[in-house]
Amino acid sequence: MIDIFLITLLLLIGFYWIQAMKARDVAFMAVARYCQKMSVMLLDEYVALNGQWLKRDEDGVLKIWRSYQFEFSSTGNERYNGKIIMLGHKVLSIQLEPYRIQE
Repeated sequence: MIDIFLITLLLLIGFYWIQAMKARDVAFMAVARYCQKMSVMLLDEYVALNGQWLKRDEDGVLKIWRSYQFEFSSTGNERYNGKIIMLGHKVLSIQLEPYRIQE
């Protein structure tokens, strides 16, 4: 009985990990496209998980809400913070700190 419980637990952990990696990849690709659209440079080529929680979407389905942070630069001389919010694998918002526009 304990063996079945441990196997089930390991499968659930593995499933969560795979879903978390997919969500991070979606977040990274969305941030990379957004930075390119805004003509800023995504620094360090990563997004870092900042927080997660369970929330319901507009249909009432329970999904994992995730917040990721990233850094970007507009001129190459300074670093600014950005934030992307996701619900499941759907991007809810991308926010950039106010930044200097290179002339």
